[in-house]
Amino acid sequence: MTNALVPPAGPQRVLALAQLTNSVGDGAYYVTSALYFTHVVGLAPARVGLGLTLAWAFGSLVGVPLGRLADRRGPRGTAVLLALATALAVGSFLVVRGFWPFVAAACAYAAAQSGLAAARQALLAGLTSAGERTGLLAHLQSTLNAGLAVGAGLGGLALHAGTRAAYLGVFALDAVSFVVCAALLLRLPSVPPRAAKNRHGLGVLRDRPYAVVTLLNTVLLLRMPLLSLGLPLWIAERTDAPTWLVSALFVLNTGAVMLFQVRMARGVNGLASATRAVRRSGWVMLAACAAFALSAGASPWVAVGALIVGAGLQVVAEMGQSAGSWQLSFDLAPADRVGEYQGFFGTGVTVARTLGPLVLTTLLVAWGTPGWLLLGGVTLAASYAMGPAAHRAQGARADVGLPVPVN
Repeated sequence: MTNALVPPAGPQRVLALAQLTNSVGDGAYYVTSALYFTHVVGLAPARVGLGLTLAWAFGSLVGVPLGRLADRRGPRGTAVLLALATALAVGSFLVVRGFWPFVAAACAYAAAQSGLAAARQALLAGLTSAGERTGLLAHLQSTLNAGLAVGAGLGGLALHAGTRAAYLGVFALDAVSFVVCAALLLRLPSVPPRAAKNRHGLGVLRDRPYAVVTLLNTVLLLRMPLLSLGLPLWIAERTDAPTWLVSALFVLNTGAVMLFQVRMARGVNGLASATRAVRRSGWVMLAACAAFALSAGASPWVAVGALIVGAGLQVVAEMGQSAGSWQLSFDLAPADRVGEYQGFFGTGVTVARTLGPLVLTTLLVAWGTPGWLLLGGVTLAASYAMGPAAHRAQGARADVGLPVPVN
């Protein structure tokens, strides 16, 4: 029997261990960083938000050139260096005492994280066959959620203590986790660098069909801040459900991904199955939005039921969309430029994290039920547009003589 958290022995398991290690540190960082920057460093919340927005915008810009570096110099060495750079950036937060030093450290952190994600994807592509990648990414996603849950628990202990030493301990833990991650990545076989057949200054930015696929995926990812921002505000402002339900829905989402992401990804093994998975996820997300909308104005227990149903549907949509997008991002990228293309595809996550809070607060808190239905409708439209966009990108590869993925 396959364990959802443990991939097969060998490079795949080492990649999962590296993912688990740094996700534990990140989980602790995520739940404590806002209070650390405001209570310990002494920055105003608005300045923290501005600094992080600038940092992730910078990170999205450098993801492509760092991914290209992984292609040209070899993904394993690049990933190791970027893991160490992330550890150094996290460590620098321990000595930051002003706004501009904070922005500089945050930019270094975001750049290293964006580049590391692209280099890891290139490394994964070099160590596994095309048919194994989506399944391995599903394992890594399950591992990520497990690590984040453990890290969040450790971060919760620091929040309970509330001391400066506890916060510093969390940041030190996160920095060490990336050092251990780098050491684990060094255990992997070396993947030789790839020489691109067609060199262009703009690189992936010239590939308009792939850019359209990335844009549509970004629209689908706008639901990312739903659990951390959209639903908490909706529950507090628009429903009579108890606020503790926010934590329960987070646990439901994390646990479901840990247990079922691998199973959800098993049938996704080519462009046709990937676009079907994305299209089905659009319908499920529309149903989830409708369930969430029904919680407004209902009795507390009816609202709780509607929210639980909506959260269950939402995580099913999330897992299906993730599996489909992983397959598309690899299948539509040239084999000699995987890191560069993954760096570009990964900007969708950064953009969604940046714009998602504004979009969700406007649609859900300000507009209410019509906002939920609009969010579901836009998601469904983007999921249906993904099929034609992917086939156009596939055709563009054939036109320039690149191998076309087989379904």
